[in-house]
Amino acid sequence: MPRIDAYLVVNARFHDSDFARLELLKLLAENDDVRVRVAESFADEEAILAADLLVTYTCDVRPSASEEVALRRFVEGGGRWMALHATNALLDFGPDGIIAPRICDTFMDTLGSRFISHPAIQPFQVTVSAPDHPLVAGIEPFEASDEIYLCEYAEGITPLLETRFSGKFEAGYVENDWPDDDPRLIAYLRELGEGAVFYLTLGHACGKYDMQPLREETEVVRGSWELPQFRELLNRGLAWCIQGAVLRAPRPAAG
Repeated sequence: MPRIDAYLVVNARFHDSDFARLELLKLLAENDDVRVRVAESFADEEAILAADLLVTYTCDVRPSASEEVALRRFVEGGGRWMALHATNALLDFGPDGIIAPRICDTFMDTLGSRFISHPAIQPFQVTVSAPDHPLVAGIEPFEASDEIYLCEYAEGITPLLETRFSGKFEAGYVENDWPDDDPRLIAYLRELGEGAVFYLTLGHACGKYDMQPLREETEVVRGSWELPQFRELLNRGLAWCIQGAVLRAPRPAAG
């Protein structure tokens, strides 16, 4: 197998980025053919376009207009992107609570979803939506204790895992009333051009000081990271990205 160049972006506000970065680097290091560049933003457009695969664990990282275009070109040109947890979450704090601003439309459309809000961490049942898809085949329903992401979705995505949630909650979000019983996607596939995005919403992690300045200290949370099913999904997602890198046509040039 040829050398595989992975680009890892980890910078998640109100999350334990150090923990997530280390765990993802350990998983990537299990393949001797993978070399990894690590970043905290999408600013290095040339490096992203030169990469074979992209992995992100971010929250409230807002790409510029040119960065949005570069990410779109990466996927449409045959790149595979494993986006985790809060990559689709942008947060504004107003007098009435937290809102998800309707900005970065190209970024959100490339990802296939836009985070709106979530209830407090709670246990919920995860079921498989596409049992024949290799990313989730053979995974039995399981219980996770994590944040249920309530999102707006792009057309044409392929649901892979889902849960159910309806009702009104008090968790600081302005948009906190979700009366319908639509599936809340835990994982899906977003195909664009020659490439695709595998989005997995599980993976909330928080360290002792990660909620500052809202709270001085908070409970350490590892949640889904302790589940064998989540680890299996991460491994499958990375293998899917690597497979795409091997099959990928020449990368689009920057500029």
